[in-house]
Amino acid sequence: MKIHQGLNQNTLDLYVPDGATTLCVYLHGGGWRLGDRSQGPGAAKEWFFETVAGLGIAIAGVSYRKSFEAVYPAQSEDVAAALRFLAGTRTAYQIGGDRTVTWGVSAGGHLAALAALDPSLNVDAAVCWYPPTDFDALAKDIEEAGGTGDRSADSREGQLIGAAIDERPDLAAAASPVQHVHAGPPPFLFLHGTADLAVPPRQSERLAAALQAAGGEATVELIPGATHMFPELDDEATMTLIRRSVAFLRG
Repeated sequence: MKIHQGLNQNTLDLYVPDGATTLCVYLHGGGWRLGDRSQGPGAAKEWFFETVAGLGIAIAGVSYRKSFEAVYPAQSEDVAAALRFLAGTRTAYQIGGDRTVTWGVSAGGHLAALAALDPSLNVDAAVCWYPPTDFDALAKDIEEAGGTGDRSADSREGQLIGAAIDERPDLAAAASPVQHVHAGPPPFLFLHGTADLAVPPRQSERLAAALQAAGGEATVELIPGATHMFPELDDEATMTLIRRSVAFLRG
Protein backbone atom coordinates (compact mmCIF):
# COMPACT_ATOMS: atom_id res chain seq x y z
CA MET A 1 0.00 0.00 0.00
CA LYS A 2 1.38 3.42 -1.00
CA ILE A 3 0.02 6.56 0.65
CA HIS A 4 0.73 10.13 -0.52
CA GLN A 5 0.46 12.64 2.33
CA GLY A 6 0.92 16.40 2.32
CA LEU A 7 2.58 17.84 5.42
CA ASN A 8 2.81 21.65 5.67
CA GLN A 9 5.07 22.71 2.77
CA ASN A 10 6.47 19.20 2.43
CA THR A 11 5.23 15.81 1.37
CA LEU A 12 5.86 12.18 2.15
CA ASP A 13 5.12 8.93 0.38
CA LEU A 14 4.46 6.02 2.69
CA TYR A 15 4.78 2.38 1.63
CA VAL A 16 3.15 -0.07 4.04
CA PRO A 17 3.41 -3.86 3.68
CA ASP A 18 1.01 -6.16 5.48
CA GLY A 19 2.05 -6.87 9.06
CA ALA A 20 4.65 -4.11 9.32
CA THR A 21 5.81 -3.30 12.85
CA THR A 22 8.83 -1.13 11.98
CA LEU A 23 8.37 2.34 10.50
CA CYS A 24 11.34 3.86 8.65
CA VAL A 25 11.72 7.50 7.63
CA TYR A 26 14.02 7.65 4.60
CA LEU A 27 15.88 10.82 3.60
CA HIS A 28 17.37 11.28 0.13
CA GLY A 29 20.77 12.72 -0.73
CA GLY A 30 21.73 15.61 -2.98
CA GLY A 31 23.89 17.95 -0.90
CA TRP A 32 20.77 19.49 0.74
CA ARG A 33 20.10 21.25 -2.58
CA LEU A 34 19.14 18.50 -5.05
CA GLY A 35 17.30 15.21 -5.01
CA ASP A 36 13.75 14.06 -4.49
CA ARG A 37 11.88 11.96 -1.93
CA SER A 38 11.00 9.43 -4.63
CA GLN A 39 14.64 8.57 -5.36
CA GLY A 40 16.34 5.61 -3.79
CA PRO A 41 20.12 5.34 -3.46
CA GLY A 42 22.47 4.47 -6.31
CA ALA A 43 21.37 1.59 -8.50
CA ALA A 44 18.14 1.34 -6.47
CA LYS A 45 16.93 4.78 -7.57
CA GLU A 46 13.80 3.42 -9.27
CA TRP A 47 13.02 0.33 -7.20
CA PHE A 48 14.12 1.14 -3.66
CA PHE A 49 10.88 1.83 -1.81
CA GLU A 50 8.83 -1.09 -3.10
CA THR A 51 11.79 -3.37 -2.44
CA VAL A 52 12.26 -2.22 1.15
CA ALA A 53 8.54 -2.54 1.83
CA GLY A 54 8.74 -6.03 0.35
CA LEU A 55 11.30 -6.86 3.02
CA GLY A 56 8.70 -6.19 5.68
CA ILE A 57 9.08 -2.63 6.98
CA ALA A 58 6.94 0.42 6.35
CA ILE A 59 9.01 3.17 4.73
CA ALA A 60 8.28 6.83 4.16
CA GLY A 61 10.17 8.88 1.59
CA VAL A 62 10.15 12.37 3.11
CA SER A 63 10.67 15.74 1.43
CA TYR A 64 12.62 18.47 3.21
CA ARG A 65 13.42 22.05 2.29
CA LYS A 66 16.51 22.54 0.15
CA SER A 67 19.29 24.89 1.22
CA PHE A 68 18.28 27.44 -1.44
CA GLU A 69 14.82 27.56 0.17
CA ALA A 70 15.87 27.78 3.81
CA VAL A 71 19.01 27.33 5.88
CA TYR A 72 19.58 24.86 8.71
CA PRO A 73 17.78 23.93 10.96
CA ALA A 74 14.81 24.07 8.57
CA GLN A 75 15.70 20.66 7.12
CA SER A 76 15.81 18.98 10.53
CA GLU A 77 12.56 20.69 11.47
CA ASP A 78 10.90 19.14 8.42
CA VAL A 79 12.19 15.69 9.31
CA ALA A 80 11.00 16.10 12.89
CA ALA A 81 7.55 17.17 11.67
CA ALA A 82 7.32 14.05 9.52
CA LEU A 83 8.37 11.79 12.39
CA ARG A 84 5.84 13.34 14.75
CA PHE A 85 3.08 13.14 12.16
CA LEU A 86 3.77 9.47 11.52
CA ALA A 87 3.97 8.70 15.22
CA GLY A 88 0.44 10.00 15.61
CA THR A 89 -1.01 8.26 12.55
CA ARG A 90 0.80 4.92 12.29
CA THR A 91 -2.19 3.02 13.67
CA ALA A 92 -4.44 4.59 11.03
CA TYR A 93 -1.99 3.37 8.40
CA GLN A 94 -2.07 -0.15 9.88
CA ILE A 95 1.52 -0.11 11.13
CA GLY A 96 1.79 -2.17 14.30
CA GLY A 97 4.20 -1.81 17.19
CA ASP A 98 6.04 1.37 18.04
CA ARG A 99 9.50 0.88 16.50
CA THR A 100 10.60 3.92 14.49
CA VAL A 101 13.91 4.20 12.64
CA THR A 102 15.67 6.56 10.25
CA TRP A 103 17.70 5.85 7.13
CA GLY A 104 19.44 8.34 4.90
CA VAL A 105 22.15 8.68 2.28
CA SER A 106 24.72 11.49 2.04
CA ALA A 107 22.92 14.71 3.07
CA GLY A 108 19.98 12.51 4.01
CA GLY A 109 22.29 10.41 6.17
CA HIS A 110 23.27 13.60 7.98
CA LEU A 111 19.60 14.40 8.63
CA ALA A 112 18.83 10.81 9.63
CA ALA A 113 21.63 10.96 12.20
CA LEU A 114 20.44 14.28 13.62
CA ALA A 115 16.90 12.95 13.97
CA ALA A 116 18.11 9.79 15.70
CA LEU A 117 20.11 11.92 18.14
CA ASP A 118 17.09 14.04 19.11
CA PRO A 119 15.69 12.34 22.24
CA SER A 120 12.28 13.94 21.72
CA LEU A 121 11.77 12.01 18.47
CA ASN A 122 12.16 8.53 19.99
CA VAL A 123 14.11 7.00 17.12
CA ASP A 124 15.13 3.40 17.84
CA ALA A 125 17.94 2.95 15.28
CA ALA A 126 19.58 4.68 12.33
CA VAL A 127 21.32 3.62 9.13
CA CYS A 128 23.51 6.23 7.46
CA TRP A 129 25.15 5.70 4.08
CA TYR A 130 28.20 7.96 3.51
CA PRO A 131 26.98 10.82 5.74
CA PRO A 132 28.75 14.10 6.56
CA THR A 133 28.88 14.20 10.35
CA ASP A 134 31.44 16.84 11.36
CA PHE A 135 31.40 20.03 9.30
CA ASP A 136 34.51 21.51 10.89
CA ALA A 137 36.57 18.41 10.06
CA LEU A 138 35.08 17.66 6.64
CA ALA A 139 37.45 19.73 4.48
CA LYS A 140 40.44 18.28 6.33
CA ASP A 141 39.12 14.75 5.89
CA ILE A 142 38.61 15.37 2.16
CA GLU A 143 42.14 16.71 1.73
CA GLU A 144 43.68 13.82 3.67
CA ALA A 145 41.75 11.41 1.43
CA GLY A 146 43.18 13.08 -1.68
CA GLY A 147 40.42 15.51 -2.60
CA THR A 148 39.99 19.28 -2.42
CA GLY A 149 38.27 20.60 0.70
CA ASP A 150 36.03 23.67 0.67
CA ARG A 151 35.11 25.68 3.77
CA SER A 152 33.55 28.57 1.86
CA ALA A 153 29.97 29.80 1.89
CA ASP A 154 29.60 28.28 -1.59
CA SER A 155 30.33 24.75 -0.38
CA ARG A 156 27.38 22.43 0.16
CA GLU A 157 27.80 22.76 3.91
CA GLY A 158 28.21 26.54 3.65
CA GLN A 159 24.99 26.81 1.68
CA LEU A 160 23.22 24.72 4.31
CA ILE A 161 24.20 26.99 7.20
CA GLY A 162 24.22 30.18 5.13
CA ALA A 163 27.85 31.07 5.84
CA ALA A 164 31.43 29.94 5.45
CA ILE A 165 32.44 27.35 8.01
CA ASP A 166 35.07 29.62 9.57
CA GLU A 167 32.72 32.61 9.65
CA ARG A 168 30.07 30.79 11.68
CA PRO A 169 31.72 27.93 13.60
CA ASP A 170 28.74 27.96 15.94
CA LEU A 171 26.35 27.12 13.10
CA ALA A 172 28.76 24.53 11.70
CA ALA A 173 28.83 22.84 15.11
CA ALA A 174 25.05 23.05 15.54
CA ALA A 175 24.55 21.31 12.19
CA SER A 176 27.08 18.54 12.93
CA PRO A 177 25.73 15.23 14.30
CA VAL A 178 28.96 14.66 16.27
CA GLN A 179 27.97 17.62 18.42
CA HIS A 180 24.58 16.11 19.26
CA VAL A 181 25.75 12.80 20.71
CA HIS A 182 24.38 12.12 24.18
CA ALA A 183 24.52 9.30 26.68
CA GLY A 184 22.68 6.16 25.62
CA PRO A 185 22.12 6.93 21.91
CA PRO A 186 20.25 4.50 19.64
CA PRO A 187 22.31 2.01 17.60
CA PHE A 188 23.80 3.20 14.31
CA LEU A 189 25.01 1.40 11.19
CA PHE A 190 27.26 3.29 8.77
CA LEU A 191 28.03 2.12 5.23
CA HIS A 192 30.80 4.02 3.47
CA GLY A 193 32.97 3.55 0.39
CA THR A 194 36.73 3.42 0.91
CA ALA A 195 37.31 5.60 -2.17
CA ASP A 196 34.81 8.33 -1.27
CA LEU A 197 36.49 11.72 -1.77
CA ALA A 198 33.30 13.80 -1.49
CA VAL A 199 32.55 12.62 2.06
CA PRO A 200 35.42 10.40 3.18
CA PRO A 201 34.77 7.39 5.43
CA ARG A 202 36.52 9.25 8.25
CA GLN A 203 33.27 11.17 8.67
CA SER A 204 31.36 7.99 9.54
CA GLU A 205 34.19 6.90 11.79
CA ARG A 206 34.13 10.21 13.67
CA LEU A 207 30.46 9.89 14.57
CA ALA A 208 30.79 6.18 15.34
CA ALA A 209 33.64 6.89 17.76
CA ALA A 210 31.60 9.57 19.52
CA LEU A 211 28.61 7.24 19.81
CA GLN A 212 30.74 4.45 21.22
CA ALA A 213 32.32 6.84 23.73
CA ALA A 214 28.79 7.73 24.88
CA GLY A 215 27.97 4.07 25.47
CA GLY A 216 26.19 3.49 22.19
CA GLU A 217 26.40 0.78 19.53
CA ALA A 218 27.91 1.99 16.27
CA THR A 219 29.18 -0.11 13.38
CA VAL A 220 31.07 1.18 10.35
CA GLU A 221 31.15 -1.16 7.37
CA LEU A 222 33.44 -0.11 4.53
CA ILE A 223 32.71 -0.93 0.89
CA PRO A 224 36.04 -1.54 -0.88
CA GLY A 225 36.64 0.74 -3.86
CA ALA A 226 33.25 2.46 -3.67
CA THR A 227 33.00 6.21 -4.18
CA HIS A 228 30.27 8.61 -3.11
CA MET A 229 26.72 7.39 -3.84
CA PHE A 230 28.11 3.90 -4.66
CA PRO A 231 27.97 4.26 -8.48
CA GLU A 232 30.24 1.21 -8.84
CA LEU A 233 27.64 -1.12 -7.35
CA ASP A 234 25.21 -3.01 -9.57
CA ASP A 235 21.69 -4.04 -8.58
CA GLU A 236 22.82 -7.21 -6.86
CA ALA A 237 25.51 -5.51 -4.77
CA THR A 238 23.14 -2.68 -3.88
CA MET A 239 20.48 -5.17 -2.87
CA THR A 240 22.97 -6.83 -0.52
CA LEU A 241 23.50 -3.51 1.26
CA ILE A 242 19.77 -2.85 1.38
CA ARG A 243 19.13 -6.23 2.97
CA ARG A 244 21.88 -5.58 5.50
CA SER A 245 20.37 -2.19 6.35
CA VAL A 246 16.82 -3.50 6.69
CA ALA A 247 17.96 -6.34 8.95
CA PHE A 248 19.72 -3.81 11.19
CA LEU A 249 16.70 -1.51 11.31
CA ARG A 250 14.32 -4.30 12.20
CA GLY A 251 16.50 -5.03 15.25
